[in-house]
Amino acid sequence: MGATLISLEAWGETDVGMKRRLNEDFFLIDDRIGAYLVADGMGGHAAGDVASRLAAEHIMEGLQEAKEAIAEGVSPVSVLRNAILGGHARLMEAVRQDASLKGMGTTIVVAFYPEPTGELVIAHVGDSRAYRFRQGELDLLTEDHSWVHEQVAAGFLSEEAARKHPLKNVVTQALGGGSEPQVEIHTVPIMDSDVYLLCSDGLNVMIRDEEIERILARSSSLQEASRNLIIAANRAGGNDNITVVLLKARAA
Repeated sequence: MGATLISLEAWGETDVGMKRRLNEDFFLIDDRIGAYLVADGMGGHAAGDVASRLAAEHIMEGLQEAKEAIAEGVSPVSVLRNAILGGHARLMEAVRQDASLKGMGTTIVVAFYPEPTGELVIAHVGDSRAYRFRQGELDLLTEDHSWVHEQVAAGFLSEEAARKHPLKNVVTQALGGGSEPQVEIHTVPIMDSDVYLLCSDGLNVMIRDEEIERILARSSSLQEASRNLIIAANRAGGNDNITVVLLKARAA
């Protein structure tokens, strides 16, 4: 017998939060090419909302254009890396064309599933995250590209201190910066009933992973889980924009 085919159900939602007037987050879901993305724009007056939208749309266009290449055997990993670097180049081009956009940038996290092979490609730049919820347990699949994470990894800060640190929003990698970003990318095996969460840091900075785990465990649908996650982050203060994209694996 052949391997079980796994398909993905997806749902996404974004919220401005309780403290910001502008939503600089952006998400895209494209089931046709199996691409799911969350971008968290930076820059405020320097067009963070423009950065997240431009990069996200350009990445999706790159993945769409590479469908035939994947069918001919090109690795989805290399396709996704090239698409993300293309998004970075698009932002740099936009700044060259319009000096008022100087300083804009965005983090990105992408899940790519071009074929129902049972392997999900995860890529990120910055501190937007990917989680996996499997059999009642939540696992973080990405490592934040941020100053506080580096301090935690070096043993200089505790996780709790990092959550409250005034520099918690300082990222060390982003699309749109002066140098080419380092794209962290890997594949993870998918199991039936897995739930994958992509989110901007407006979620995980406000509520702990244990709370995310409880909400996912208690929610009966992706829509309910999405709404409950955003409500929880806003109840905790809603200091930033909040965006979640949820994927549910289903055996064909």
